[in-house]
Amino acid sequence: MGRFQRAAGLLILGGSWSAATLLAVWVAQSPRQVIDEPASTVAFGAWRVLYDVNAPSVVTVVSAVGLAVFCAWAVQSLERRVTTTSRRSDSGNRTPLVPKIVMAETRGVFAGPITITVLIPAHNEEDCLAATLTSLREQSHPPDRIVVVADNCTDATVDVARAAGVEVFETVGNRDKKAGGLNQALAVILPSHGDNDLVMVMDADTTLGPGFLESAARRMAADRALMAVGGLFYGEPGGGLLGIFQRNEYTRYARDLRRRRGMVFVLTGTASVFRPRALRTVAAERGRLIPGVPGQYFDTMALTEDNEITIALKSLGGIVVSPADCTVVTEIMTTWRALWVQRLRWQRGAVENLGAYGLRTQTWRYWIQQLGLGYGVVALSSYLALIVITAISVRDVVVFPFWLGVGAVFAAERVITVWKGGWTARLVAALVLPELCYAMFLAIVYVKGVADITGARTATWHYADQHEPPLPVGS
Repeated sequence: MGRFQRAAGLLILGGSWSAATLLAVWVAQSPRQVIDEPASTVAFGAWRVLYDVNAPSVVTVVSAVGLAVFCAWAVQSLERRVTTTSRRSDSGNRTPLVPKIVMAETRGVFAGPITITVLIPAHNEEDCLAATLTSLREQSHPPDRIVVVADNCTDATVDVARAAGVEVFETVGNRDKKAGGLNQALAVILPSHGDNDLVMVMDADTTLGPGFLESAARRMAADRALMAVGGLFYGEPGGGLLGIFQRNEYTRYARDLRRRRGMVFVLTGTASVFRPRALRTVAAERGRLIPGVPGQYFDTMALTEDNEITIALKSLGGIVVSPADCTVVTEIMTTWRALWVQRLRWQRGAVENLGAYGLRTQTWRYWIQQLGLGYGVVALSSYLALIVITAISVRDVVVFPFWLGVGAVFAAERVITVWKGGWTARLVAALVLPELCYAMFLAIVYVKGVADITGARTATWHYADQHEPPLPVGS
């Protein structure tokens, strides 16, 4: 396993740097443009402004736009082809959860009305558990059963849960954190569940939108082949500027998923609903079709169990979605140190999962994402370095109208994509530079995570960092 994970890190680093190097060589070999002395004007009757109207050639602009459009089209087309092939497959030996097989086996079988059991893994969550339980009781489709999975709690979590009138399952000898606690609870609860007795896994520091469970139940009832429903997550208020950065990031990710009509990359660990058939098949196929210990629903070796079980379900042919009307509000990191630990675990966990699953049809999109992130790190760091070098090297600031226009388009995109976040979010997005600095922080985390994988450094994580949504794509 370690060799495969190291290979994943090497492949991502090598692929990203190779793409960046090829682009640099192409740019270096392109015809040089003669730049005239900049012209000058007086702005507002007081300031002398130097400007240069030179711009890239039409061929260069068209080539760059064409390449971007082609890459987007190619990825989308390949993804659609993989999805269509999976839906039409009837290979039960390799993909037992594909729709064709599931629909054939359940045709004419009434599995009973939809019920929902909510499992809330909790470790010392006395401060936030009450709000989570309240959001469940205020659902337009309330859950039929709520079970707090109390894992090695040393505070009043168990007392809070019992006072609220919900069931408590206390783990025994669990050393595998959230995944281990859920495995213990599911081993007791799942055997009595039919195919329509849904199971939601929800973090103790998360509140649901009022229509989450109703939407999930409706979709599961309408599509017997649907294996899991995740949520679109948003950040809780507070946290100052760092909180705004994270909320903007989550808002953009939710917007991307809405545009993809719920085609989800990762089922959020904050709140996701599973069909019992899906969880049972995952446990049965671990060690055969998918990595892991046979009998485990959630992989206790995975740093990011939500990302791992998403890949597991997709590898088995299962359909998973995150509808726009299934929303959750989750905590944000309030310090840079906490954010560093959170994102380092996300990044390392994502690459480790790819190393475990390898190159297969269902993981190619994840590989492309990681390569894209790596290329983005090179591009962003080069861009910021160029700005600094230019500022140090030149005596006068020269304005380039063409690039100001490109920057204006970029700023407009940043503002539009966080419009739902309110005026504060829009203002921070419009300034551009603060979010570029935040992106650079995430880039450093990315490099650290991939480097740790490549160097086979031992990964650890702690309870304080376990309640987080998945890594937004492209962040």
